[in-house]
Amino acid sequence: MSVEIRTRRVSVTQVRSRKSQEKLVCLTAYTAPVARLLDAAADVLLVGDSLAMVVYGFDSTLSVTLDMMIAHGAAVVRATRHALIVVDLPFGAYQASPQDAFRAAARVMQETGCAAIKLEGGAEMADTVRFLVQRGIPVMGHVGLTPQAVNSLGGYRSRGHAAAEREQILRDAVAIADAGAFSLVVEGVAETLAREITANVPIPTIGIGGSPACDGQILVTDDMLGVFADFTPKFVKRYRNLAAEIEAAALEYAADVRDGRFPAPEHTYGPPKTKS
Repeated sequence: MSVEIRTRRVSVTQVRSRKSQEKLVCLTAYTAPVARLLDAAADVLLVGDSLAMVVYGFDSTLSVTLDMMIAHGAAVVRATRHALIVVDLPFGAYQASPQDAFRAAARVMQETGCAAIKLEGGAEMADTVRFLVQRGIPVMGHVGLTPQAVNSLGGYRSRGHAAAEREQILRDAVAIADAGAFSLVVEGVAETLAREITANVPIPTIGIGGSPACDGQILVTDDMLGVFADFTPKFVKRYRNLAAEIEAAALEYAADVRDGRFPAPEHTYGPPKTKS
């Protein structure tokens, strides 16, 4: 299926206006070549701190640094023309104070050219979100299963099944929306809770392990393509199995090299052709 090539970049205002409208298509991107391939299909490309696991092989997102996020964010911005680019603030870059968050976010935006940042947390981060928005930094929120808090949450379990936890996550979502976030990632929660959050906040919700009722959806691209095979969450639909394709190609290449079939004459430089 062909995808219409669009060159005008999606804006924060356009994303905010998609509440209860056409669903938002969101994916992660960490490198220029992949971002270029995703750009026309996606409304939002998130340079997520999931790159810690997907790109660098860490066990969690906690090892990512601000410098890493900036390097990958800049690559994705340079490679794209259409999607809104959002960059995650890494763990430790924004939790201490709104001022710390502003310094980190300002650096990310200045050095990458992205249009917005994303940060995790609920009511406890509302003042920080408000501080950033009032100073011209668009913020995408993130509630529910927040990977940067995996240690305090007790692992990557879905949330919002017990009544008290459900009510807290709903309060978190409302607080972040009221603080001025332009959109909200809702991750790993009970489907009915994601539906309730979507109905109770005036900004678009972007589900990942949420609900089809959310205003958009996001997946880690490497999960969707079957490249990151260490673990596949329940909420992931694999649209391709590129891991098998890559492995097969590598084995074919290795056999060609060992048997002397590669490089063939068409892959080598012969003597220059003489002019007649």
